[in-house]
Amino acid sequence: MSEAYFTIVNPAAGGGRCGKLAPRALDRLRAAGLRLEVRETRAPGEGTVYANGAYADGFRKFIAVGGDGTSFEIVNGIFPDAAAGGRASLGFLPLGTGNSFLRDFVENRTDLAEFGIKGILEHRTRPCDVICLNHSGGALFYINTLNMGFAADVATLTNRHLKFLGEPGYLVGVLVSLARLRRRPFPLRADGERDDRRCLFVAFSNSKYTGGKMMIAPQASIDSGLIEYVHWGPIGRMGLVRNLPTLFTGSHNRHPMASRRTAARIEFDLKNPVDVVVDGEVLTLEAESLEVMPGALDVMV
Repeated sequence: MSEAYFTIVNPAAGGGRCGKLAPRALDRLRAAGLRLEVRETRAPGEGTVYANGAYADGFRKFIAVGGDGTSFEIVNGIFPDAAAGGRASLGFLPLGTGNSFLRDFVENRTDLAEFGIKGILEHRTRPCDVICLNHSGGALFYINTLNMGFAADVATLTNRHLKFLGEPGYLVGVLVSLARLRRRPFPLRADGERDDRRCLFVAFSNSKYTGGKMMIAPQASIDSGLIEYVHWGPIGRMGLVRNLPTLFTGSHNRHPMASRRTAARIEFDLKNPVDVVVDGEVLTLEAESLEVMPGALDVMV
């Protein structure tokens, strides 16, 4: 097995911010004695291809340099192989737009990059659950969150049309999605219990944050062995405007229309593909089920 860190850089992350800042951050890791094998991505999906090949070649330590989408691609490159072929670890240089995953571990967002570097250099690791999303086209794996409904509507609009604006683009996406407000059911069974309720959104989380600062699942834990399932009912526009700040503090779960529970397995009964946002990536797919792979990955936090 290689002792080097296979490092995948997305220079376009953060509106190009990552490409400017990554060389200095990587030099700092090298100066501390780390051996890095670096690859830059130029197109969506390349990170998955690189990580899959590196895992097959014996690399077990990976670093994601970019945003949540970069780590998502790495996770999907090493799983499901890592479930049987030897444990992998993942560190983060959060130089993208959202960087939601690391927000669970550090309060001050401006300290995220320093936190990520120290986590790697100090070899701080802890086990992290990986959630498997089975869909009609195969399977995907994630460590942060999967959202359907309003959060996915915002992310879809932002990623496809407003990403060039950086973080302000997300706010624009929120406002436009508010004007278009859609409330519909996403029929499912959570550990066998049916849920056909209409909603503003549903989230299936392994960690607390999405979109960088929205604390959608304040009670989520990366090593609980369970999915944190948050459902917010069909609140209207004015109600959402009044309660929008609560999405950033996690207090939205106290709203009468909100509910949360944990589940080991989610089974969907969707008739058509839907837009989802999973670890910062916007996809349209026909979801079938979610299941937890407890503690399957070591994360450097």
